[in-house]
Amino acid sequence: MSVTRTQKVLVPLATLLVAGAIAVGSGATFSSTTGNTISAVTSGSLEHTNSKNGAAIFNLTNVKPGDTLNGTLTIKNTGSLPAAFGLTETTSSNAFGDGLLKLVVTNVTTGAQVYSGNFGGLVDGAKTSLGEIAPAATNEFRFTVTLDQDATNTEQGKTASAVYAWDSVQLAGTTTNQ
Repeated sequence: MSVTRTQKVLVPLATLLVAGAIAVGSGATFSSTTGNTISAVTSGSLEHTNSKNGAAIFNLTNVKPGDTLNGTLTIKNTGSLPAAFGLTETTSSNAFGDGLLKLVVTNVTTGAQVYSGNFGGLVDGAKTSLGEIAPAATNEFRFTVTLDQDATNTEQGKTASAVYAWDSVQLAGTTTNQ
């Protein structure tokens, strides 16, 4: 039996093809796959309410020496972020003599005195820090105005007024590792 030249070439080639098919078919290839996704990124909100927004905290008429009036309002952080709150006296006028019409602003919730001095004495346009207020937290503020007992007849018919703005500002950004 003689082997032809074609058989000599085809037999080794067929053997290689069978071996290759066995290797591929056996699953001898290693592989690995992983995946990640950022599942959620949501921004927070910065909002607050003022129980007397746009309304006077109080109106005091016919004041006489020794009178004191208290007015309150509530600020609530209705956003989802804690915030630094501030109070700004935007405009004011006070025709009373120096030191005769006094104003005390107190954060009733924390017990902190925010301001004590002449009515209209907060620097117009300068923000007074009220500290941080957490989401859903409320702070009640009391404004106490007193006409000094020592006011004389020269103080009759005088007026004073002030306008205030409340603001909330986001806290500094933070880094979180998870």
